[in-house]
Amino acid sequence: MKILKFGGTSVGSAARMKALLKLIVNDDPKIVVLSAMSGTTNSLVEVASLLRQKKQREAAAAIVRLEETYAAVVAELYAQPEYAKEASSRLKSHFDLLRSFSVEAFSIKEERVVLSQGELMSTMLQHLYLCEQQAPSVLLPALSFMRKDQHDEPDMYFIREMLSRELAQHPGCKLFITQGYVCRSFAGEVDNLKRGGSDYSASIIGAAIGAEEVQIWTDIDGFHNNDPRVVSKTHSISHLSFDEASELAYFGAKILHPTCVIPVQEAKIPLWIKNTMEPAAFGTLISAETEPGVIKAVAAKDNITAIKIKSGRMLLAYGFIRQIFEVFEDYKTPIDMITTSEVAVSLTVDDTSNLDKIVDKLKHFGTVEVDSEMTIICVVGNKISESKGVAAKIFSALAHIPVRMISFGGSRYNVSFLVDSAYKKPAMEALNEALF
Repeated sequence: MKILKFGGTSVGSAARMKALLKLIVNDDPKIVVLSAMSGTTNSLVEVASLLRQKKQREAAAAIVRLEETYAAVVAELYAQPEYAKEASSRLKSHFDLLRSFSVEAFSIKEERVVLSQGELMSTMLQHLYLCEQQAPSVLLPALSFMRKDQHDEPDMYFIREMLSRELAQHPGCKLFITQGYVCRSFAGEVDNLKRGGSDYSASIIGAAIGAEEVQIWTDIDGFHNNDPRVVSKTHSISHLSFDEASELAYFGAKILHPTCVIPVQEAKIPLWIKNTMEPAAFGTLISAETEPGVIKAVAAKDNITAIKIKSGRMLLAYGFIRQIFEVFEDYKTPIDMITTSEVAVSLTVDDTSNLDKIVDKLKHFGTVEVDSEMTIICVVGNKISESKGVAAKIFSALAHIPVRMISFGGSRYNVSFLVDSAYKKPAMEALNEALF
C-alpha cells in the first residue's frame, strides 16, 4: 500500500479537488492524507485568536467569511444537487461547532478543536466528491487511530494497532481518505502534531503499516539544489539520502519538515516529493541510498542569533560547557551551531523568546556578546566533510564573504557557515556558481 499526502494548495479549490482524481483513482491500494484547504488554517488561527481576546463579534464575522468561502467551493465542486446538499449540511455542523465556542470558556483545548476543523472539512468534501464520481473510497477518521504518548510523541504501537483495525473493517477497499495534522493527546483530547503537520501524519502512517512508499505532493517539483527564491538557475534534485534530506529540511528547505523523515527512515520506506501541478515530473526520491562525496544542495536558515560567552575561567576547566548548555536546557531553547576556543564559546539559536533571561544567566560565566539578524548557510552532501577537495571549493567560493562561524566535521552530511543576513544572497550565489 502507498501513502499519498496532498497539501493545502493541492486541495485549495474545487478545481484542484477535481484534479486529484487522476492521481488517486487507480488500482494501487493507497491511503490519501489531506491537509486543510489553503488559507483555512490561517482563518481558524484568526478565529481562535479573536476568541482568546474575548472578541466574540469579530470571531463570528471571521467564521462567516470562511463559511462563505466553503459555500462557493461546494457550488463549484458538485454537479448533483443531492451531493451539494449533503456537503452543505455537513459543513453547517462544522461551522455551528465553531460558533458554539464562548469567549468566557475558551482554552487551549477548545483552540485545538477549532484548528482541527480544516482537515475534517477538506477530507469530507473530497470523499463526497469521490462518491459522486462513483469512485469507491472510505473516509478514515484520524482521531480514531492517530494518538500521541505522554511525551508528546507519536504513540506508534497504538497507531499501528488501531489503524490495522480500521483497515480490516474494509476488506477489498483500495482507496482510503484521512486527515493530516489532527490527532488525539495521551488523555484522548483533540490535539495536533504541530511539527511537520500533515507531512508528519503521512510519514507516521506509512511507518505504521509498512507502506511500499510515501509520497508528499506539493506545489514544487522536489528539493532544489539551492533556494530558487534567492538564486537563479537552480534545479531539482532527483535523489537524496534520508540524512541529506534531514539536513536540508532542518537548515531552511521549507518543502519538508525534518521530523517527517524520521519515521520513514527508521522503517526504511522510500519518500517521494512530487509536484501536483506537474505530475509527470520526477520530483525527489529520498531513500537509504547514497552517493559519497557528491555535493547535493545549499540551504539557508534565517533569523539566527549568535551568542558568544568569553571567560578566562574556561581555560583548562572541565564542566564549563555543560553549565552553559544547562542554561539553554532550563529555557527549552535548542542550539543550532557551536564552536569553542580555549576561553570562549560561540553558539546560535533561532528561538529568542527567552533570550534576555538566557543572557542574564550567561553573564554569571563571563562576557556575553549577542549578534542578531544572522543566517546559517549549509552545504549538504553525503560524507562531504571527509571528501578531498570539497573544503577547498567551499572556502574559495566564500573568500569575499565575512564568515562569523564555521561548523565542519560535526556532521558527515553538511558544512555550515554563519554570516550576517546581508551577505546571504551573495554567499548563496557564490556557492551556486562554484559548486554547481
